[in-house]
Amino acid sequence: MTGRRRIRSTVLPRSLVRPARAGALAAGALTACAALLAGCGIVPAVTGGPGDDTITVMTWAPENTGATNKPGMPAFAEAYGRWVNAHGGINGRPLKVLTCNERDDAVAAARCARRAVAENAVAVVGSYSQHGDAFLPTLETAGIPYIGGYGLTHDEFTSPLSYPVNGGQPALLAGLGRTLADACGPVALVRPDTIAGDQLPPLLDSGLAAGGHDPAGDLRAAEAATSYGDAAERALEHAATGTGEKGCVVPALGDRTGTFMDSFRRARAQHPEVRTATVLGSVDQTVLDASGGASGPYEGAYVTGWYPEAGDARWDPMKEVIRAEAFGDNRIDPGDAGVQTTWIAYTVLRQAVESLGDGEVTADTVSAALDGGLKVTTGDLTPTLRWKFQDTLASIGLPRLVNANVTLQQVRDGRLTTAADGFTDVTSTLKEAAL
Repeated sequence: MTGRRRIRSTVLPRSLVRPARAGALAAGALTACAALLAGCGIVPAVTGGPGDDTITVMTWAPENTGATNKPGMPAFAEAYGRWVNAHGGINGRPLKVLTCNERDDAVAAARCARRAVAENAVAVVGSYSQHGDAFLPTLETAGIPYIGGYGLTHDEFTSPLSYPVNGGQPALLAGLGRTLADACGPVALVRPDTIAGDQLPPLLDSGLAAGGHDPAGDLRAAEAATSYGDAAERALEHAATGTGEKGCVVPALGDRTGTFMDSFRRARAQHPEVRTATVLGSVDQTVLDASGGASGPYEGAYVTGWYPEAGDARWDPMKEVIRAEAFGDNRIDPGDAGVQTTWIAYTVLRQAVESLGDGEVTADTVSAALDGGLKVTTGDLTPTLRWKFQDTLASIGLPRLVNANVTLQQVRDGRLTTAADGFTDVTSTLKEAAL
């Protein structure tokens, strides 16, 4: 569906810039973008005419990389598109879901964003990337909202066109730190030696400080290593330095957490006993099963997440979509936090489009609906979502973080189980983070 695009200044503050509405300028911008994409080997699809009501969106995530992979997110987005269209579309409008392999690469992420512009996408929905600085400027220039990113980067919580549905890594680590402050001696954080990884220590430390605990040891590790023997040794040495309560090792390496735990399992026999803890996304039930279940290294570990545990009945509508449109697709795990985030993000999109009634659906109107005070309900998977540019956490540079709720789970008998009822709001803890 063809829509008008907002051209944002790169000089004035974003909040003071007004949309540019000249049709000729928008057409010229799209023509230039199409030429650029053709030069990169990507040819934009042919769009419908003025009477075409199709709503085009895009979902991207890294696939087939040497680091983190989230193939279930675009796979679920495609399944959701099929399911929506089988049930009459959104307000009678067909939904066209484009997907893109972000490849865990800044150049590829930017290419995905340029394709979204060229294809007249009204939003990028339920996606995963740690390269926000590579793709958000392109989306902002075109006025395309970014709904429900995974919350990996600072940019997702500052861009006026980002609409996060969870608290990202900030909330998970702050919540985990608060829990470990009461349960652990020395804490060792093992995290990627990347720009995104640099943001993790102060977040965990904010939760530890709220409980009167010393900061965690900050242990950097290669993001795509095939072995973490040295990092495991350093983590065990740090966590075992206390003379009182057991220390805790917190691996936060995304998909490489399992690789770290293989090294950790081999090294821990030579050190005093320690506990482990991590965040959802670094571990899920599939990882627990593969690592030995109740006899594995995660037994007893605390795990913070954004949403209720995977067996909760509130996920039944999402699972029905999977059963109906993706039965047997092994890429889609209903317990994966990425798939869950994509489901919630498409819930946001649907309610935003429905709020427009019979009006035009464009990137501008979708973002205007979200900026206009729309309250989105998610079946109690999150609190009611509503975005304002300057929200509660603007004082620490996270003005778009509107959902700081986390859940606490614990590995018992090899299964992720609920360790505390309901959600814990870590807004006050995050306010003290030294970001």
